[in-house]
Amino acid sequence: MIHFVDVTVTSSEPAVIPGRPAAVIGVTSLGDDVFVVCRDQSEEVEVYEAVTFTLRRRLSVPGLGLSFGLAACASNKCLYATDWHNARVHRVELTGSNAVTKWSVGQRPRGLIVNSAKNVVVVIRGEHKLQEFTTHGTLLQTIQLQPDIEYPRQVVELTSGQFVISHGGTQERVCLLDVQGAVVQSYGGTPGSDLTKVSSARGLTVDKHGNILVTDQYNNRLLVLDHSLTSAHEMSVSIDGGLKGPSSLWYDKSRGRLYVGESDGGRVIIIDHLKDFTASHV
Repeated sequence: MIHFVDVTVTSSEPAVIPGRPAAVIGVTSLGDDVFVVCRDQSEEVEVYEAVTFTLRRRLSVPGLGLSFGLAACASNKCLYATDWHNARVHRVELTGSNAVTKWSVGQRPRGLIVNSAKNVVVVIRGEHKLQEFTTHGTLLQTIQLQPDIEYPRQVVELTSGQFVISHGGTQERVCLLDVQGAVVQSYGGTPGSDLTKVSSARGLTVDKHGNILVTDQYNNRLLVLDHSLTSAHEMSVSIDGGLKGPSSLWYDKSRGRLYVGESDGGRVIIIDHLKDFTASHV
């Protein structure tokens, strides 16, 4: 049985990287750098300063097309970006030269993460699967997804080694997967706006307790699910005009900082002092 609780989670007034005409479709950070990609960009990633949130530079990524997935790795000192149109992952060195390499993946790569083994896990929407690669692009494994996960979008890894994935299609859901990719538990179903439903589940991120934060884009809200997807509550964000199509997420555990990229507002919203996603610790 799934239990839905009506809890409002608030935080101090968020900082904002101002809006731009295009949707923010990817955000991540490493050290004092915040990396942002937008829908209208190609061949570059914006880099902001993590204290003042001013634009530092534009990182050149030759050949990069539309990128819905962005992740940074402190161990390998690099940035990864998916390439939707060209079926590739681009790897950018973040020390000195900013050298770029790339490798081929399945069709229509969407989200990606750096997992606990410091490998890259990519959501392959066009082929309904997950692919895991080393930092230099050697394929390690492929996990085939169930057919009812029609349009997979983003994935996160839990400490158990299981994955949680967001997807759209006939159903809008967040699903807990076993190691073979079968659905163990799900949240959502037919699109809707009450607390048991989502309408365009997209971005995912996880806190130290395994709580999962989800962007419910068309409902303009953030939802918090427990690690088993059996309870849920809404995180309320006090921001001028409210959230406008929240889409991409990144949680920097080292700073206790959440980044929310908007599809409609074009902003990156930054919420600090967020120890985890539960009501009692915000």
